[in-house]
Amino acid sequence: MLTMEYHNPVLLKETVDGLNINEDGVYVDVTFGGGGHSREILKRLGKNGKLLAFDQDQDALENTIDDERFTLINENFRNIKRFLRFYGFKEVDGILADFGVSSHQFDVAERGFSTRFEANLDMRMNQQNELSAYHVVNEYDEEQLRQVLWQYGELRQAPAMAKVIVEHRENQPIKTSEQLKSVLKRFLQHRKENKVLAQIYQAIRIEVNQEIEALKEFLTQTPSILKPTGRLSVISYHSLEDRLVKRFIRNGLFEGEPERDMFGNFEVPLKKVGGLIVPSQQEIKQNNRARSAKLRIAEKL
Repeated sequence: MLTMEYHNPVLLKETVDGLNINEDGVYVDVTFGGGGHSREILKRLGKNGKLLAFDQDQDALENTIDDERFTLINENFRNIKRFLRFYGFKEVDGILADFGVSSHQFDVAERGFSTRFEANLDMRMNQQNELSAYHVVNEYDEEQLRQVLWQYGELRQAPAMAKVIVEHRENQPIKTSEQLKSVLKRFLQHRKENKVLAQIYQAIRIEVNQEIEALKEFLTQTPSILKPTGRLSVISYHSLEDRLVKRFIRNGLFEGEPERDMFGNFEVPLKKVGGLIVPSQQEIKQNNRARSAKLRIAEKL
């Protein structure tokens, strides 16, 4: 399988530049996918450098890199600290994360990630997990469905959509993507049909894979894993993810404000490096999935 076909890495140079690589350092790519970012990191490492990569998706293991400096760990990055220790690393020089779904996951019809194919409702990044899109659509109550569609899909019509889903499934379960489209067709009869459908799928996918919880758990662990001046380079695609990354870099919290001393100062574990980086028009033209990417870089204090 050609790696670039599996997943075309977004903001490749900018993300790896953000790590400010020391050629003898230890780095982690927590979203291995097709290995595009990992290969770029390895190019910049010397013979004593090390790269560990995480990917919970079994399919990604086929892209492993034959290089003695490289280790691929088939686990969710929310367990980063535990598995780095297991492999003998307490601290690292840099961590890279790209929170997009890989092109491969979109392109394999039976995984159920894409709006383009008829498929069973699945959307699990880790095929071992029990919670699938089928469970969310058929077993969540109306309020839970409303929350998922509203919070993760940013859909104004979430309450009405949740009601229609619940009413329909009382007669028969909603098993496939085509059935889901048919149930929600009255919300899709306009110019923005594809955009709304993508938002519905995104919302269900984020819930199925517990992506927001995983992101929070991952970010919370990074300050204790990074060496002083170690770098964190993170690409997110969803406004909720980007907000969490931005807040965590700014004040070490996801909500609220940190405690200040009597002079109004507060300590934070990270400081931002540069401003927000987004793909160029040229990159978006070559890879449409890059259009909503946002890169933020931070350094451990």
